[in-house]
Amino acid sequence: MATSLLNRLLGTLSQKPQARVEPLAPPVDRYVTSDAPATVPASTELRDYPPVERWNDWTEYDPKLWPQKVARRYTLVPTICFNCESACGLLAYVDVETLKIKKFEGNPLHPGSRGRNCAKGPATLNQVYDPDRILYPLKRAGKRGEGKWVRVSWDEALNEIAGRIRKAIIEKRQTEVIYHVGRPGHDGIMEWVLPAWGVDAHNSHTNVCSSGARCGQAMWMGYDRPSPDHANARVILLISSHLETGHYFNPHAQRIMEGKMAGAKLIVLDTRLSNTASLADEWLSPWPGSETAILLSIANYLIRTGQYNRDFVRRWVNWDAYLRAEHPGTPVSFEHFEMKLQELYAQYTFEFAAQESGVSAEQIERVAKIIARCEGKLATHSWRSATSANLGGWMVARCLWFLNVLTGSIGVEGGTSANVWDKWIPRHPNMAPHPKVWNELTWPEEYPLTFYELSYLLPHLLKENRGKIDTYFTRVYNPLWTNPDGMSWLEVLTDESKIGLHVHLSPTWSETGWFADYILPMGVGAERHDMMSQETHAGCWIAFRQPVLREALRRLGKPVKDTREANPGEVWEETEFWIELSWRIDPDGSLGIRKTFESPYRPGQKITVDELYGWMFENHVPGLPEAAAKEGLTPLEYMRRYGAFELRKGAMPTFDKPPSPSELANATIDPDTKIVYTKTPAQPSSNITPLPYFEPDPERGRPIGIQLEDGTIATGFLTPSRKLEFYSTTLRDWGWPEYAIPTYIHSHVHPSKVDRNKNEVVLLSTFRLPTLIHTRSGNAKWLYEISHKNPVWIHTSDAERLGLRTGDLIKVITEIGYFVDRVWVTEGIRPGVIACSHHLGRWRLQEDGGGKLSTALVDLKQEGEGKWRMRQVHGIKPYQSEDPDTARIWWEDAGVHQNLTFSVHPDPISGMHCWHQKVRIEPAGPNDRYGDIFVDTKRAHEVYREWLAMTRPASKVSPDGLRRPHWLLRPFRPAREAYLLPRKKS
Repeated sequence: MATSLLNRLLGTLSQKPQARVEPLAPPVDRYVTSDAPATVPASTELRDYPPVERWNDWTEYDPKLWPQKVARRYTLVPTICFNCESACGLLAYVDVETLKIKKFEGNPLHPGSRGRNCAKGPATLNQVYDPDRILYPLKRAGKRGEGKWVRVSWDEALNEIAGRIRKAIIEKRQTEVIYHVGRPGHDGIMEWVLPAWGVDAHNSHTNVCSSGARCGQAMWMGYDRPSPDHANARVILLISSHLETGHYFNPHAQRIMEGKMAGAKLIVLDTRLSNTASLADEWLSPWPGSETAILLSIANYLIRTGQYNRDFVRRWVNWDAYLRAEHPGTPVSFEHFEMKLQELYAQYTFEFAAQESGVSAEQIERVAKIIARCEGKLATHSWRSATSANLGGWMVARCLWFLNVLTGSIGVEGGTSANVWDKWIPRHPNMAPHPKVWNELTWPEEYPLTFYELSYLLPHLLKENRGKIDTYFTRVYNPLWTNPDGMSWLEVLTDESKIGLHVHLSPTWSETGWFADYILPMGVGAERHDMMSQETHAGCWIAFRQPVLREALRRLGKPVKDTREANPGEVWEETEFWIELSWRIDPDGSLGIRKTFESPYRPGQKITVDELYGWMFENHVPGLPEAAAKEGLTPLEYMRRYGAFELRKGAMPTFDKPPSPSELANATIDPDTKIVYTKTPAQPSSNITPLPYFEPDPERGRPIGIQLEDGTIATGFLTPSRKLEFYSTTLRDWGWPEYAIPTYIHSHVHPSKVDRNKNEVVLLSTFRLPTLIHTRSGNAKWLYEISHKNPVWIHTSDAERLGLRTGDLIKVITEIGYFVDRVWVTEGIRPGVIACSHHLGRWRLQEDGGGKLSTALVDLKQEGEGKWRMRQVHGIKPYQSEDPDTARIWWEDAGVHQNLTFSVHPDPISGMHCWHQKVRIEPAGPNDRYGDIFVDTKRAHEVYREWLAMTRPASKVSPDGLRRPHWLLRPFRPAREAYLLPRKKS
């Protein structure tokens, strides 16, 4: 493949470009002095980035040949990084002589990253040229997990997979198809694909990542993600490590530092001294789970001293609903609400918060006074950390947003917005209707309020025979390694009666892929098409990921029709894969699937990726067609050239804007609730503001806004009241009235539940180093050289009590087993708490099994029913490959896979796995070795049942016979009829 592409490229250098292909610009130099060779023009200007008008043909010296001045010619192709969810812009330097990517740098035209990238962006080069990557479709030849594979054609794989899915659809077994994704890396593709199949198949990693934060946000405003304006804030308040946990690391880091340089105060609540906390003006190290007590004490201070935005709270909070429901004899006036508010939160004093958290009352008061002076510019954020670690962690996010509400810092410059106000997702063509099925393997009845799928419970649900899977896709996901209780995953992945066909979409080896039936190589970030938009700051943008070698060939007049023609080996991309697979599921069109994937330009013909993205850019990105036309380009050509487009700068909320005139033309207002309804059909131009989640009233239509006290009509929020819900009627009506308002919930690791005298401590496992990327780090040699071990952080006092020093081995005993790791003794964590990062501990079962750069070879044995023991045979070693650097590996440590020893802890409301573990620690014994792991999956299932008993199932609490509140966010929403509980369907 590489030879054919090189010959094709060399044959184009003397040819005239074809129509609509941008001509090569004159060669220019970068960092070239006046004594440069004659073939390279001299320049006296040193630039941070090559000017965009010269991206097509750029020349600079080869740094590896210094001090020789050897010029290289490149074409610079913009794309998007795929090594976290930030979607930062990259420029790929493609050598026009060899068609090799020389390096990746930042794209200065990308509004989110602005040309700046963290270590993960340039490391994309490692992933492209990883010597261990999978280049061809593989099919298992022996038993699952035996490690025997044969190379097969794409046609063979596609035909078998399509045939199984088609058969399941025809036989009405739609719930037996599941697509399980970790980090999607795109916007909208699967919302286009899966409904076309008529399945409720989507499963995500959200419940091991962000469900707690999402739930807390959504119960306030209907939107489930925040968008802080760090750069313009007066106060920045972060709950736990934040940046190191990976959420928009690079774009947020830039703007947090800009905010600090402009005078903003940075406050960080983090039990561990993270990099972010080390730069804070105020670092608070609370006992895990006590963050809510601190936040409510600050809220109490604002309420008690009257330092809150009364006008904003009066106008936008559903205080009247609270008074009517909880104090029916009280006059429904804002003044009476203020009195009740003081009574409700009087108990949350600074002294109470100090007792719960271990943080001094003086520091909490100091922080409260800083927040009180924010002048409506409070930028807050919490994503993983405390919200994803504690029983009731979702309440941390709810109480954090309470401070935004009280200060009125919502949707304003320097405040915090809802993510959809700063995000734009173009719609795909020919969208299929909502499916009419509900998959109880992903949305079990016990969790009617969950955010979102109960993905990590899949093995436990399968073991209880709640269903089975015919065809199972795993994509950018390694559940056996990432999720808690990984050995339960291993048990079901090897049981063909529970999972019929496992298709792993991945360019790299992984623990989960080892137990697949097919491994299908999909492109890394530089080898695929995707559209992305993220809420990185106060503004709105879209960016375009594109296969850089495919685009380089197009520029040189030799376009390809299939990304496999440009990628190494037979590596493909998901967009083309899903189109082709869907086309084959419905070979004659009788299932109605093909119509979704027909070209909008060539009726009846299969859509191409150029047509797909071209149509979306032409029809559903405001301002892009006009901007492209000014340069004589189509919208697709514009995005291929620049890689990104900025729709808007600055904060711009939608809640205080009126509905459209067409919607208001035939609107009615409910006299009691003041909610505005219209019969005008929704215009699905984009989901930047999601379509209403309420079922339209047959008489009044759908809700579009709220009439405020002054008579004005505004869009409001996507909640039942269309206001910010201090009082959640949803929590009240769905079985949790005690949590209807922001309150304090004791975590499962509250100090009262931890016996320090028995060496019980709390294990924090919700952080990662900012240089690593979960499984995808494994094929990035530069990143692994920087970070390759995850010792247990332990406070000096705890280490002294146990007689431990840095580097000693410690045994960490969990509910279901134990792991052995080295310790790092530090003052950077509070006594009674230990910490271990969650992104290391990769392993493989065979010496030459793939992934040797990042994995330890292990011996895995089953010692009786449910009892598993793992021991490292050896760590990472140098080895010979096409990359000479693999022979230079100097490190041995691969880390320890602690997640295997964690039982599942599903929060009964949000569904979030509560990552914190109460553990017992002791020095390792004479027979313990580094990396040892023991797990009992029978005990793991018992713990699952204990947490399941804490739930309040929909069948017992649903007020309207639905499985879930219809207004509440749910990705890939099925039709209304699928929401009905089984007994109500008649």
